[in-house]
Order: sequence, then C-alpha cells, then structure tokens
Amino acid sequence: MTFSRTQLFAVASAAFLPAVASAEAVMQINSSLPEGSFAHVFLLEYEQRLEAAAPGEIDVQIFMSNTLGKEEDVLQGLGFGTHQASLSASAVAQINTRTSIFDLPYLFEDRAAVQTFIDSPAGKMLADGFNGTGMVLAAMWDNGFRQITNNVRPIVTPADLDGLKIRTPTNRQRVEMFNTLGANATPLSFGEVYSALDQGTIDGQENPANVVDTAKLFEVQDYMSLSNHVYLPTFLMIGEPFLASLDDELRATVISVAQEVAPWSFAWGETTDAETIAALSDRIAINEIDFAAFQSAAAPLYESPTFVDVIGADMIAATKTALGIE
Repeated sequence: MTFSRTQLFAVASAAFLPAVASAEAVMQINSSLPEGSFAHVFLLEYEQRLEAAAPGEIDVQIFMSNTLGKEEDVLQGLGFGTHQASLSASAVAQINTRTSIFDLPYLFEDRAAVQTFIDSPAGKMLADGFNGTGMVLAAMWDNGFRQITNNVRPIVTPADLDGLKIRTPTNRQRVEMFNTLGANATPLSFGEVYSALDQGTIDGQENPANVVDTAKLFEVQDYMSLSNHVYLPTFLMIGEPFLASLDDELRATVISVAQEVAPWSFAWGETTDAETIAALSDRIAINEIDFAAFQSAAAPLYESPTFVDVIGADMIAATKTALGIE
C-alpha cells in the first residue's frame, strides 16, 4: 500500500494533535410533578452534585410535568433505551409490586424508620424486584406522610374514625384500610374534594400536609390529625441501556450520588413538613394520634389478600423484621 505525500503529512500531523475530549453523556430525567415541587428541588440537588462529582462528563437535564411523555411510557422507555431516567412514585408498582409495601398502613412511624428499611435486607429485596425490567433503582428519596383531616372531631384513636366519610383515592388498599379502621371510605377524584368537603358530602380526607396547605383544604376542614398512616417515597429509576453506555467509573458515580442525596432529601422533607404544619396551626386545629393503637388496629391488613397477594408475604415479613414489628 502506498501513500501520497499529502496523506503521509496528515498521518504525521495527527500524531501531534491533542486527543479530542469525549462528549458529555446526556442524562434526561422525567418527573410528573411541576416545577417548584419537592421533586424538582431534589432533582436540582442531584444535578448539581452529580455534575460537580463528574465535571465535563455528564449533562443532567430535568424535565418536569411529564414533558418527556406519560410517566408509564417513560418508565417503559427506560428499558428500551428511549429514555434515561425517571423520578416516580406510585407508578412503579405496576412494574415491581414489591414497592406496594408502602401501601401498608402504619408501617413507618417516621422518616428514620424509612431509612432503616432502605438500608435493610428488605430494602434490597425491594430493589431486586426490578431485576429483569430493564431499569435499576438508583435511590429512594423523600415524598411524605399522609395525614387525616375532617370536620367532626380530632382523630386520636381508631374509634374516632367510626362512621366518618373519609375521601380516599381510587386505590383498593387505601379503601380497605379506612373501612377496617371504622371509617366509611369514599373514593373520589381529587378535583372534587374541596367542593365535597364544603358541601358536607364527605367529612374528611387524607393527604400530605403540603396538600392541605396548597389546596387550601384548611378553609373547609376544622381538624388535622397527624396520623402518618401511609408513607410513600419517590423512586429514582435509571434505564439499564443508559447505564451500560457509561464507563464503569461514571456509572458508579451516577448511582452513588443518587444515594448520597437520599438522606438529604429526608432531612429536607422533615424540615419542610414541620414548617408547613406550623404555618397551618393558625388555620386548622392540629393534634397527634395514638400511633400504637392505630398500628394495632391495622394489623389484620398485613394478612389481607388485598395486600399480601400484591406485595408478597415474603416482602411483608422481611419488612416487619427490619422494622422490629412483631
């Protein structure tokens, strides 16, 4: 094979050129929640930390309000490689039913218990439930506890729920939970809740404190009981095709930084909850509940087919062991 003088010069010159830097990996993260939400706060923190930990190697791009598509479609796209990552909540239960463990009532007394679960064999069992789905659970971040509000009386023990019409989401587990505790569970779309409370069609509802605040439910409710009856985290899911496209070091950094954000998110959530509840205290009567009494009353649900058939008896047993629940 012979080379012209021009070709030889080009080859020789190339040897002295600096290596071209590889292009940044682009990591697009979808969330169904809007800008300014807690999810947006968490993702901005993750973006800042990850890009600082791997400067010039990765470009994190955040898309709120399902800009990249419906949440379920984005989750499915993680395995196909059409999407990179998603910060999701209850939607992941359609992919990994073990995540429905968070539908069990009075399982987590506080955020410290949630973190104990995450770091336990039960937390690993939940994460392993995503094996074969084309996605990886990078970390679980905060979301919040749900509280009970109503217009009749403070809720301190399960007996205080007797006969109350409490709005729930159209969720079989939540409906059975409130009926078991003595309330009259009334599934209703959230858009109808304010007017139903105002008109007295229902007595109360259950949502995180920030919803009571932002939806102005305190205008049509007299009592808020800090029941903490259900806790749901957010799940940072990353597609396996995207992770496979990264070198080993960057892949490890993407996961490790996500896990570093977790305790920060829980601290942020706890502080924000306290601030919101304090701000609401002048607008609605707030009380604590007898957590042990509610936990005892909810115990039969841990053996109910509505829960067990979905979550798995092994997942429930492992979680109870991790949390020291008999």
